[in-house]
Amino acid sequence: MKYVLVSGGGMSGIGKGIIASSTGLLLKSMGLKVTAIKIDPYLNIDAGTMSPFEHGEVFVLDDGGEVDLDLGNYERYLQISLSRENNITTGKIYNHVIHLERTGEWLGHTVQVVPHITDAVQNWCERVARIPVDDTKEEPDVCIIELGGTVGDIESAPFIESMRQLRMRAGTRENFLHIHVTYIPVIHGEQKTKLTQQAIRDVEPSQVVAVRDVSSTYHVPVLLESQGMLRALEDILRLKELDPSPSLRKKGRQTWNAWKALTTSQDHVHESVSIALVGKYTKNHDCYLSVVKALEHAAMACSRILNLIWIDAEHLEPLAEVEMPGEYHKAWHEVRTAQGILVPGGFGERGTDGMIAAAKYARTTSKPYLGICLGMQIAVIEYARNVCNIPNANSVELEEHASDPVVIFMPEIDRTTLGGTMRLGLRPTLFQPQSEWSRLRALYGEEAQLTNGTPAEPNGVKAQPPPPKAKTANGPTIEETSADPSPLIIQERHRHRYEVNPAYVDVLASNGMNFIGKDDRGERMEIMELKDHPWYVGVQYHPEYLSRVLRPSKPYLGFVAAASGCLESIIGRENGTWGLNGHGEGLGDGVDGVRI
Repeated sequence: MKYVLVSGGGMSGIGKGIIASSTGLLLKSMGLKVTAIKIDPYLNIDAGTMSPFEHGEVFVLDDGGEVDLDLGNYERYLQISLSRENNITTGKIYNHVIHLERTGEWLGHTVQVVPHITDAVQNWCERVARIPVDDTKEEPDVCIIELGGTVGDIESAPFIESMRQLRMRAGTRENFLHIHVTYIPVIHGEQKTKLTQQAIRDVEPSQVVAVRDVSSTYHVPVLLESQGMLRALEDILRLKELDPSPSLRKKGRQTWNAWKALTTSQDHVHESVSIALVGKYTKNHDCYLSVVKALEHAAMACSRILNLIWIDAEHLEPLAEVEMPGEYHKAWHEVRTAQGILVPGGFGERGTDGMIAAAKYARTTSKPYLGICLGMQIAVIEYARNVCNIPNANSVELEEHASDPVVIFMPEIDRTTLGGTMRLGLRPTLFQPQSEWSRLRALYGEEAQLTNGTPAEPNGVKAQPPPPKAKTANGPTIEETSADPSPLIIQERHRHRYEVNPAYVDVLASNGMNFIGKDDRGERMEIMELKDHPWYVGVQYHPEYLSRVLRPSKPYLGFVAAASGCLESIIGRENGTWGLNGHGEGLGDGVDGVRI
């Protein structure tokens, strides 16, 4: 096993995650199998209960792990699927060590930071580094380890010592490489380099790489490669000795060529698409990082430049018209002039009246709308009030004793313990009978042709029989209502405590709100779509977690395509693939027939 440690100095937030992900992509371009671990020095067990304002987005993995947003970067760049074990926190390590101490692992000994904590960190890294994370199902060749925070922080000290010891454990020097990321400020037009000089005084000049500002972070791997970083990695780690198989080498080259072609083609795109993101946490854009990335992926697929308009949902509410009329009128002008409206996930009552107003505007003006998790529930509340004539319709999250609770707390969820107790992780959704008209199903359904009876990709579709006696919301089993014994099944990641109340599904459906996707028991509403609307879709899951640069999320792709006026051409492309600049060979099916 070879390790690449990525650390940062001077300040946090300087791009360690992008450098780590880009380095991994360069290694994969050689045909190597790459995994990644993120170390976060905070005491929380995981990121699940942390405020998005303080720490940015919580990223959710297949196994339900709520982790740091950098793991999303790893998955997006490296086309891998990680687990909660790939995110180490101080809380996890201390919890693990204290558990061992309580069970007598070191009976009679004094348990200390060195060696017990540092050994635990090294053991964790060595164990997780060997877990397969890609479709080869084989042990990775290289593990990227990103050390969060900043070198010099007190909380980082045990991990820095652990990495020093891991370097010794790795054996020869060619098994461990350290990349240190520093920031060079420009003051009065002059670059100030003294801090960086002190950090890298023992480094050869040929090993210093400059990462200048670029138009998109997707250009960073190309920028690193152009400065000889791949050759340096090959030489220092002796990567040629690993000798990957010819098929993996070919796939690596194809992935790299596709990445360069797609990212550089964006420099020649001139048409834009404007999307209004109506949210609760718009002051910190990292709160919606995966949403933004999914929109970017979809915009690239549609050969558009994404113009993302951030709208604080509270500014759309009547109270804002009284207290801050300037912000109110500006927000509504931006909603009205945007080509599409997106309401993402969130928690709590604040701003939801503004979201409901935005959802109503999108529905009544035929403007493309995408609701994610809370955004779907918002659409249901608005529809119940204004179409189904249920004026008191609400969510129990927003009004605990609502007289018409169209959105309810899921009965199996723990009401007292918050950490890790939501409905989390990869879960199936079945498209319902008579939903063949659905535009979203058409987008997903193209991938069903790619499976040919084999297991689907994580965000793909496969045909398989439903579980026996799986009840629908209206009572009969799926087997009794389906003319097709093999419904389409998709797998997407979830993170929620509330759901559409099954007691209101019939009245909503009879008034035109179609729940075209349900869970594997037919009880939980997963996808809502309006038939007579260009694109009005809500999903209970979070499709952004599985969106990839070379394989955009289907709900986001359909939404951006509808906003761009090219939805039908996107749906109509063979096998659900899409090409550069709207033509040519599609990347959805890979390059030269090799799936990426």
